[in-house]
Amino acid sequence: MSQYFEIHPENPQQRLIKQAVEIIHKGGVIVYPTDSSYALGCHIGDKNAVTRLRRIRQIDDKHNLTLVCRDLSEIATYAKINNSDYRLLKSLTPGPYTFILPGTGEVPRRLMHPKRRHIGLRVMDHPVVNDLLAELGQPLISCTLVMPGEDFPVTEAEDIRAQLEKLVDLIIDGGHCGIEPTTVIRLTEGVPEIRRHGKGRDHGL
Repeated sequence: MSQYFEIHPENPQQRLIKQAVEIIHKGGVIVYPTDSSYALGCHIGDKNAVTRLRRIRQIDDKHNLTLVCRDLSEIATYAKINNSDYRLLKSLTPGPYTFILPGTGEVPRRLMHPKRRHIGLRVMDHPVVNDLLAELGQPLISCTLVMPGEDFPVTEAEDIRAQLEKLVDLIIDGGHCGIEPTTVIRLTEGVPEIRRHGKGRDHGL
């Protein structure tokens, strides 16, 4: 049975943030609010937790997972970024964008696309996420909470609780989240390519 924390979306209670991070460190899979929709998350180094996350979403290793980072300097640790890509990321972060980039040696191979060695990266604009990452001290592995067979993310924490309380370790209720996913931009072929139109504006790309 999962734990259920009601965390204020603008002024997160630090006691609950610390407890949430303890759950992540112990191998927990969590549901948490983001600047686009609710998402699943777990520790970057926990193989079993990543397997559980994929099982909940019913996705295979060809589905790009996302590293949620605190800032651009942290992204640069996990992805290979040239100058033009850096300028684009700087103009669009933090915000509802996922960038597909070549991973560095810091990214566990099991988290990247098995053939292309690409990884999704995000810098979010959400106080709960910012505080979780600050306390965690490293990126969070994540994917949007879209249930198998559904087209849109689950938006209400109580609905998430009804569906997932036996499958995850923690549900963070941060209020209503939207259903519009991130805009996905691939930066692996020399020219930015929008792979999915979402909440983030495309800025003429």
